[in-house]
Amino acid sequence: MSQPRLPVFDAAHATPEQKALLDDILSGPRGNLNGPFVSWIHSPEFGQLAQKLGAYCRYETGLPLRLSELAILATAQQWQSQAEWYIHLPIAVDAGLSADVAEQIRQGETPVFALEDEHVIWSFATELGRRKRVTDATYARALELFGIKVVVNLIGLLGYYALVAMTLNVFGMRAEGQASLPFPEPPPA
Repeated sequence: MSQPRLPVFDAAHATPEQKALLDDILSGPRGNLNGPFVSWIHSPEFGQLAQKLGAYCRYETGLPLRLSELAILATAQQWQSQAEWYIHLPIAVDAGLSADVAEQIRQGETPVFALEDEHVIWSFATELGRRKRVTDATYARALELFGIKVVVNLIGLLGYYALVAMTLNVFGMRAEGQASLPFPEPPPA
């Protein structure tokens, strides 16, 4: 994408709703606007709902951070979301996901997992993303490992990060400091 699609946001001219959203994001667990938030500020009512859902999906699912970040990376790869991958790769690796597994995901390969919980999260995320369904076997194993509440939360996490990826892709957004792209850009249509 050659030109940014978003108008420049000037906080000095923000509406009260935009200021409230900005304050909530900056004072919350994220503490920055890296990601889709600069686009959502143009629809502050939507932005408030989305950022609250995102905070829950990122920090309150009941999954360990390593598994949440694995699910996010699986979604970023499915959507070829440059900024989403760039932001979440170091978080995933710091949380204990193997850098080799992450690279296999980035390349679109089926990773070789040492841990069963990672394999189940990967299977769940990729089946849902590719087939739009989850097999009975994957569902049963996820339910056994994580319980129904966490499975519901996992579906929410995958859906939320698909929304993030779509937002970032439509607006051609990059992460702060991002100098390289993990995925090839599609040719212009």
